[in-house]
Amino acid sequence: MRFLTVLGARPQFIKAAPLTSVLRRHHEEVLVHTGQHYDYGMSEVFFAELGIPAPDHHLGVGSGSHGAQTGAMLERLEGVMLEAQPDVVLVYGDTNSTLAGALTAAKLQIPVAHVEAGLRSFNRTMAEEVNRVITDHLSTWLFAPSAHAERQLRAEGIETGVHVVGDIMYDALRLHAERARQISKYPETVGLRPGDYYLCTVHRAENTDAPERLEAILCGLSRLDKHVVLPMHPRTRKRLAERGLAPGVNVRVCEPVGYLDMLQLVSASAAVLTDSGGLQKEAYYLEVPCVTLREETEWVETVQVGWNTLAGTDPDAMVAAIARFRVDRPPHPPLYGSGDTAGRIARVFESGSSTDALQ
Repeated sequence: MRFLTVLGARPQFIKAAPLTSVLRRHHEEVLVHTGQHYDYGMSEVFFAELGIPAPDHHLGVGSGSHGAQTGAMLERLEGVMLEAQPDVVLVYGDTNSTLAGALTAAKLQIPVAHVEAGLRSFNRTMAEEVNRVITDHLSTWLFAPSAHAERQLRAEGIETGVHVVGDIMYDALRLHAERARQISKYPETVGLRPGDYYLCTVHRAENTDAPERLEAILCGLSRLDKHVVLPMHPRTRKRLAERGLAPGVNVRVCEPVGYLDMLQLVSASAAVLTDSGGLQKEAYYLEVPCVTLREETEWVETVQVGWNTLAGTDPDAMVAAIARFRVDRPPHPPLYGSGDTAGRIARVFESGSSTDALQ
């Protein structure tokens, strides 16, 4: 089979690495980078660290409004797909690159495969929620990370082509966690020791583009009882400068880090505070408590088992969640498979079966 894989943002590079490696053993893959994330710290470093082949096409779309960015992707992807003539267009997650890849393929009547299907936050003000819903309804193959995601698809009338295969990011973590421990210089690089800090990431527009929410997050961080390491997303840095805001004295800001350094920062932290979906899962896999800086999450299982707390941007809720985690470490059941998701996905394509689900 000939796959055309559309990538554009940091989480997608991580998700693609294990599956690209497996697919290329027996199939052909054309790799397309939309350029949604384009600087070294958000893009190229991930290709280098994860061993992803260089893209066959780099569309150079860059940043912009949702409409302008997605429109530019649609225009450029169409030509690439017409030239490549793939059997399947493979998309990951919920970014504008995901939507553009799925929509372009559907218009050209090329079957779409969506890795991370069935996730819902039920917050349609989030662009990611709109992207994932539309992508699922355009897809022929829907690779869901959990039975909960499968049930959600069924509730929306999607029953054909759904495969519960686990979380592809768990594959990546199992492959690279030990290597991260061996070669990463964090947290010593920022002058801290394991367990002496919390890790925070903030990047979603709902938090960065709302001054009151961003200020509340900074307030909550300043009230925590340990140092906070904050790898600064370019959007967040820009918004802080525009509004004259600055983190508290206990917050150590650093540049965005690569995948291996981020794994090590998570693993060595006392807890994670984040609005990232991927980091919620990585924290869980590494048995690190997580405080999610949103009112909802797609990864509901992590909340249900007690390892993730939804605090929004309320400083009191952030402080209370951290305090609870200091005394309460609940059981840690497996939630999203056993780290063999890439193999399960490949077997679905190779067998044509709809029964390769988690047992």
